[in-house]
Amino acid sequence: MDLLSPEPGLVIWSGLTFIILFLLLRKFAWRPILDAIKAREHKIEEALASAQKASEEYKRIEEAKANMVADAKQERDLMLKEARAVKDSILAEAKENAVVEAQKIVAAAKLQIEKEKADAISELKLQVAKMSVEIAGKLLSENLKSDERQEEIIEKYLNECNFN
Repeated sequence: MDLLSPEPGLVIWSGLTFIILFLLLRKFAWRPILDAIKAREHKIEEALASAQKASEEYKRIEEAKANMVADAKQERDLMLKEARAVKDSILAEAKENAVVEAQKIVAAAKLQIEKEKADAISELKLQVAKMSVEIAGKLLSENLKSDERQEEIIEKYLNECNFN
């Protein structure tokens, strides 16, 4: 037996075995393998599509987040502006109230000063009246010889006294 020259029976049986094995593999193995490959290919395409959708969703969420941050900043700026306006309003109102209160205090002080001035003038008039009575008493106690002399003295003292 020579290894380089095959026998015809061996070639036929080997060919027949190969054809049977090929048909069996084609019927039972190739189709499931191809179906598995197609299923895997389909899963990969779905995963890529899902990844694409997730990427688009992420971009959409990022845009929404950026919009929300911008809106929040605008709202914060608006709130700060309103707070400043309220603060300025409160300060202006407090200044106005302080001015009004100061004017009331000044007016009350002026009234108090006027009252004390009137009281002082009244006291002064009372003292002047008392002094006048004393002067009149002293004049009466003097022995005046003539009515003309009495009138001169009274005129002199009246001219010296300044009544307001």
